[in-house]
This record gives sequence, structure tokens and C-alpha cells, in this order.
Amino acid sequence: MAGADPEKLIAKADKLTKLTLTRWTADWRNATQYYEQAANAYRFAKKYEKAKVAFEKASKGQEMLSSYPFMLKLSLPFKLKPWDAAKHMESAAALAVELSIWNEVADFYRRASELYNECGRSQPASDALAKGARALEDAQPDEAVAMYTDACSLLEEDGKENMVSDLYRAITSVYVKLEKYMDAATFLLRWAVASNKCNALHSQCKAYLSAIIVYLYAHDFKQAEQCYNDCCQIDTFLSSDQSHCASKLLSAYREADAEEIKRVAKSGTISNLDHVIIRLARKLPTGELIAMEANSLEHGEALDEDDLT
Repeated sequence: MAGADPEKLIAKADKLTKLTLTRWTADWRNATQYYEQAANAYRFAKKYEKAKVAFEKASKGQEMLSSYPFMLKLSLPFKLKPWDAAKHMESAAALAVELSIWNEVADFYRRASELYNECGRSQPASDALAKGARALEDAQPDEAVAMYTDACSLLEEDGKENMVSDLYRAITSVYVKLEKYMDAATFLLRWAVASNKCNALHSQCKAYLSAIIVYLYAHDFKQAEQCYNDCCQIDTFLSSDQSHCASKLLSAYREADAEEIKRVAKSGTISNLDHVIIRLARKLPTGELIAMEANSLEHGEALDEDDLT
């Protein structure tokens, strides 16, 4: 079938899937092969819109085949499973990216993820969502965050917390770009919890320090201090370099010492954090230090500078 006209292949496939007085069941086996050949031909010719539609149809065909009764599957010469449907849906999604059809990008990658999940494969299911999220970061950042979050959940539900770091890093970056600093800090704390579950203690401590820096960048000294105090209930963090660095930062804020804040922000401990956090730290202090200090005191008694717990 090499070199066959993709238009004719599509026409043949469509005909095989339509029921008539003489055809009581659709021939998805042959139709799907035609759709796949047409999709690849269109893609090679850079006719992306037609290739996208063909891959959608090929995905549907593979999905229909994978739902056939078990004995019928055994009679076929090739292995049937939603995996093939998922791969074709991913191909359609990638073409939707090329065409900047953002709603379809989200829908197709989500559907691919569902199909991979039906195969019991959480990692490719998560990867599909992450691909969609990366493509949507600029066009639909809120949807990108939702897809990254769902990608994290798939791995965490499968006990694969050791694989979520890049996803949380991406979520944090998007939230910082959107200047949604409280949301960024929330996900950094969630990342810390995930790191703890897989015994990635160094990553856990880095996530805690990163959250504190985000709070400080957002002029919320009170929340930064509360976060630090809560994190210090965890022995791993309390004895870490990240905890000592956070303590120095908070002390400098209490003393309204801008030069000390800048010095700590350039420390090796902070230089080992993710780039998006380093960039925020290097801009500290933001706002008026006196005003920030007053904001932290107006809700209660003056703080004992020697007591950080």
C-alpha cells in the first residue's frame, strides 16, 4: 500500500465503517489499517489538519478493536489493546499543537492519558498529560497547571513519587510566571510531602526552603515564618543546610538588614535550588523591609529574635 493516495485510503476506510443493508457490522480491522496508512502519508506530506483527523479515526479504530470479545481478538493476527489507540491519539495531539488548536491539544492528550491508564500504565499516562501541559503553558496556563497536577496525581496514586519532581518544578514555574505566588508555595510544600514519601530527603528540604523564599518574595513575612516553624517540626529539615539558610534569611528580615538578605540569597545553599527560585531569591528583598516587619508584628507580641521555633 506504499505510495497509495491517502484520500482514497480514507474513503475506503470510511466505507468499511458504515453499516449498510449488506454490511451489518463495521470492518474496523481493515479500516483502521487504512486510517493509519493515510495518517502517516498526510503527515509526511505536511498536511497536518488531514493527518490529525486520520489519526483520530485510527485511534477510534484501535479502541473499537480493543473492545472486541476476547475470542475474536485471539482470531486476529495482531495484538489488540488500547495502547495503540493511545499512541494514535498522542499523534493527533502533537499535530493539534502544530496547528495551534489548543482546546484539541488538551482534549487529545487527556484522552491519550486515559487510554494508557486503561493499559495499567501510569507513567505513559502521566507523560501524555505532561506533554499537553508543556504545549499549553503559554496559550492556556491554567489548563497546563491542571494537566501537570493530574499527571502528578497519576504517579503518586501508583506509588511513584520519585518520578514527580520535574512535574512539580514545571507547576512552580508556571505559577511564578502568572505571579500566583501563594499557589506556587502550596505546590512546593506538596512536592516536599511527595519527596518525603520516596525518602528523597534532600529534595524535601530544598522544597521547604523554596516555599519560604516564595513567601518572602510575595511580601508575606508572617506566612514565611509560619512555614519555617512548621517545617522545623520535621527533624530532617531542622538539621539541614536549607533550614539554617532559611533561619538566616528570616533573621535578616526581622532586623531589616537588606545587605544580609542579599548576602544569604547568594549563598551556595540557595544557588543549588531550581533556577526559578534562585531568580526570586536574587531579587530579595522586595518591598519595604520596615513595612514587612510591621506586618508580622501587628498580629501579636514582638518576636524574640533568638527563638525561631
